[in-house]
Amino acid sequence: MLISILKKNGLVRSTEAALNELNELRDQAYENSLIYKERTKNLHDSKIKNCIFNVGDQVLLFNSRLKIFSRKLKTRWSGPFTITEVFPYGTTKLSHTDGSDFKVNCHRLKHYFGGDTPTMVVPDLQTFPKDE
Repeated sequence: MLISILKKNGLVRSTEAALNELNELRDQAYENSLIYKERTKNLHDSKIKNCIFNVGDQVLLFNSRLKIFSRKLKTRWSGPFTITEVFPYGTTKLSHTDGSDFKVNCHRLKHYFGGDTPTMVVPDLQTFPKDE
């Protein structure tokens, strides 16, 4: 009896239309979320560097635990280390000059190309008399 009254007043048709509109909006939101996920994944993948490490390469190791200390100018890279073995799925075995060996993920490494840091050279400055 209630349905016949609602049909007579046209309310059943308007609720069906509203439900259809909500379903369409839900489908659009789902499609937009898929597009967003795809774009975000492409942006993330474009930022990843595919570094290839070989046995005998000199590398620097990123130390993420230095965030605890408040030393703004202290470098978070330590090393250089020598790669002694390369494992599958981005794992390498590093050796230090003191003989210690350990395994790390390749995302924490970067190639080391330089030698020792140059010493600071202070030029011989002439002293000028004070202005009187």
